[in-house]
Amino acid sequence: MATNKASSSKQKTAIAAAVSHHIEESATPGAITITRPLLWLALVVIALYLPTLSFGTVDLDDGFIFTTDSHYYSDLHNLITSFSRSAYSNSSDIFYRPLTVNVTLLNYQLSDSGKYLWTFHLVNVLWHMIAVLLLYKLFIRLNVKNLVAFILTLLFAVQPALTEAVAWIPARNETLLAIFVFSFLIHTIDYEVEGKTRSLLLSSFFLLGAFFSKETAVFAPLVAVVLITLVLHKKMFGRQNFILYGIWTGCFVLWLAARTHAIANSGIDPVHLLIGSIGRLPLGIQYLGKMFLPFNLSVSPMQQDTVYYYGIIAILLIIITAILNKKRDNKVIIGGILIFILFMMPVFLLPFAVCPPTYEYRMYLPMFGIYLILTQTAIFKNTLKDKQLLMGGITVAILFAGINLFYQQSFDNPLVFWTQAVATAPNSAEANMRLAARTDDPEISKALFLKAFAINPREKHLNFIYGVMLQSKDSLLASEKYFLAEKTIDTCSECDLYLAHVAMEKKDLKGATAYLQSYLANNKANQMANDNLLLIYLDTDQEDNAKAQAQHMLSLGLAVPPSVRQHFHI
Repeated sequence: MATNKASSSKQKTAIAAAVSHHIEESATPGAITITRPLLWLALVVIALYLPTLSFGTVDLDDGFIFTTDSHYYSDLHNLITSFSRSAYSNSSDIFYRPLTVNVTLLNYQLSDSGKYLWTFHLVNVLWHMIAVLLLYKLFIRLNVKNLVAFILTLLFAVQPALTEAVAWIPARNETLLAIFVFSFLIHTIDYEVEGKTRSLLLSSFFLLGAFFSKETAVFAPLVAVVLITLVLHKKMFGRQNFILYGIWTGCFVLWLAARTHAIANSGIDPVHLLIGSIGRLPLGIQYLGKMFLPFNLSVSPMQQDTVYYYGIIAILLIIITAILNKKRDNKVIIGGILIFILFMMPVFLLPFAVCPPTYEYRMYLPMFGIYLILTQTAIFKNTLKDKQLLMGGITVAILFAGINLFYQQSFDNPLVFWTQAVATAPNSAEANMRLAARTDDPEISKALFLKAFAINPREKHLNFIYGVMLQSKDSLLASEKYFLAEKTIDTCSECDLYLAHVAMEKKDLKGATAYLQSYLANNKANQMANDNLLLIYLDTDQEDNAKAQAQHMLSLGLAVPPSVRQHFHI
């Protein structure tokens, strides 16, 4: 513990040193110019998130990369396939993120098939670093004073509420999206100011990249309009803007056509979607609270377990400091509010049934809108000298960095992750279920499972995980009803493998054969399942089926016993 505290102290000191020792007086008396701001921002991100390189997975989506979907990520040909399927499987879910999937696929190749997990965490850190640097450039393009832009970006870089976006491998979809969105906004502004074709083309390229990274990007063009009209005070329907709008429409249509081809039916009723979004609106208050007072962070937060008073304090702080600034630009404030709302829309519209947790990484882009509002408050427009303002910003950044370093440890491994989840989100059926599966104490495990069933008996994977636990304790027959229940909730092919074990225990070889065939339809290269199916064919004298199965296994590069190969002369 002493070593960890010493390490944390050194990292905090490094953050302060990286900024305070590289400032110089500008031509204006009392004004400060920070030399090499991008370099110091990059170093702060690297220093802060260096500990995450030693982290593993937490078994929340990231586990699929190295287990269920490992065959997909091991094949480079799927760089093309990713554009014609959903993000997590070949079934029709609502997530279409081919570029995000492909980044992970390439990362999987570089990591020697997942052997070097640190490469995944390194990519996450690099993505956050690039997004931070682009945010600084975006603030500069919006005519934010250099010092203010630096302080705001520094706070964004170390923001504890964004820890999840870096420390949790799957959250890279948010940082990758931010890279494309910030780049899109920067080049859109450049085109608006300079009218150069190069900026127009780059703007379109990055917009397409954003679309194919995550669905949230559909609101990026609207955010660009807000910036152009309210922050830069340009005309909404200027001549060159029609060119912009036309190209944006073309990019959207291209993305929509590709998504529709890949995902024919999302299975979501638009009416229920809108009605459900009303219940999500209070999330805006909760997220604001975590941005300003990040003291109630959770790795898997639930709306009903998150307090509102931090958010109310944050809203009052913004209102009071805005009123105190007599020289504020109200259009910029309105623009910041609209940007926050626009980037929050996917969070509001996401059905609880699809994703009950209110993950903190989703405030990555909405935070930009709030920070834009702060440029018009007395926090940054006051009588303080630049040096005093900088020291105040560094002080808050060091405090945030300390909270961040402490919170990072929650993403180290599955046990600490789900322990933190249960402690901070006790009403999460998933958190109780996941921790129950990792607790050595059988009594505690049983209590957690019972609580999970009491909260939501149809929680995805709950019946499956409980059934697996029962089979691990040789309770095969007792596990059957849970796997059957899971199959009514989710198309879980893994259930078929375990149900085959149950059928074999019951001497139901016909049933076992059906389950194994169903499982292998989605998991062709599983050695054990293929072996069991071959064994059933041999034991039941199905010579033709046995020979065909042996040949199929050989075509997949799987091992076939020499005696079987000799018997069938293959």
